Amino acid sequence: MSIAPVAERRLRLLHVEDSDLDHQLILAQLQRAGLEFECRRVDSLADIERALLEPWDAIISDYNLPGFSGLVVLDRLKQERRLVPFVLVSGEIGEDTAVAAMRTGASDYLLKNNLARLAPALLHAIESAEAQRAREEADRELLKSKQQLHELAGHLQTSVEMERAAIAREIHDDVGGSLTAIKFDLAWMARHSQDPVILQRVQSALETVSSAIEASQRIMHNLRPAILEQGLVAAVQWMAARFERRTGITTTVRTGSEPVQLPAGVPLVAYRTAQEALTNVSKHAGASRVDIELSVDGGVLTLEVKDNGQGLAPGALGKARSFGIRGLHERAATVGGWVDLSSGPRGTSLILSVPLRAVIAADEDDEPVFEPEHDPSAWGEA
Repeated sequence: MSIAPVAERRLRLLHVEDSDLDHQLILAQLQRAGLEFECRRVDSLADIERALLEPWDAIISDYNLPGFSGLVVLDRLKQERRLVPFVLVSGEIGEDTAVAAMRTGASDYLLKNNLARLAPALLHAIESAEAQRAREEADRELLKSKQQLHELAGHLQTSVEMERAAIAREIHDDVGGSLTAIKFDLAWMARHSQDPVILQRVQSALETVSSAIEASQRIMHNLRPAILEQGLVAAVQWMAARFERRTGITTTVRTGSEPVQLPAGVPLVAYRTAQEALTNVSKHAGASRVDIELSVDGGVLTLEVKDNGQGLAPGALGKARSFGIRGLHERAATVGGWVDLSSGPRGTSLILSVPLRAVIAADEDDEPVFEPEHDPSAWGEA
């Protein structure tokens, strides 16, 4: 619903003034300007306190009042954090006082012997206040929307991680169990057959089943890394060793001198981040070396994965569909951390930072979330 322009609305004005004559002059000036309004005059602190409980479009205040000044009213508005336009009108006000009032939050100030500017100043103050309220409301809605999107992303990542665990269990219990049973049967056939052709086929089948068992174990580890039960350091070292064997890329791991007991959720976030970084290195970097550094210093866990590859293409980080980068940031945010990603001609560096105190202070009932539904191998791909 659109709001009528200020000049066309009936305004509610509060006039802080001890002189009825000056009050009438203000009313006449506003009427002469063609404004529609209702105006209440108050001249005591008690009346002002009661009046401030009501909504007002603007407040017009004298400076010199019996026992107090108009700035007392302005201070009261600031204490209550109320965004109400405040126009100071006085017959005696020095330039220093006027400047101080403006710095304190007054919308404008005028002299009583020059009220021709009152109506325009009042309308401008009201419009500015409404624009500021609209901006603040928009900021609140934007913050609320971002929070909701963050919570949704967290929920989706949690759901994906739980689904990964369920699939890993099914592979272990059903597929792994069946393949092992087949392997036993083939081994029995090999022991009880003398036919060379059959033995050759059995041996070939055994090799195929062994490869399938190994593949299922690799898939299970990728879906739900059981190695994390041995600690993050052991998990990262194991991952780096497997990565080096698989790709031939020299991979080194440097860790702190003493292992640290990490809060729940942090190890898996760090593990997934390193896993995704290595996947990108193998697919896109063309690197010959990867250095992984894991440390805890000053209560902050830091994981850095750095390669000596070709780096990302210019503008790749800003692409609208760089979902891999967004997934990294969302995953880190679930434990109060953040990701810094930089790239140049000498390679790419990814740094995950997680303040551990913030994780410990978080609600333990809020399960951390980890894996977004996207191909993690495309940081800068469209």
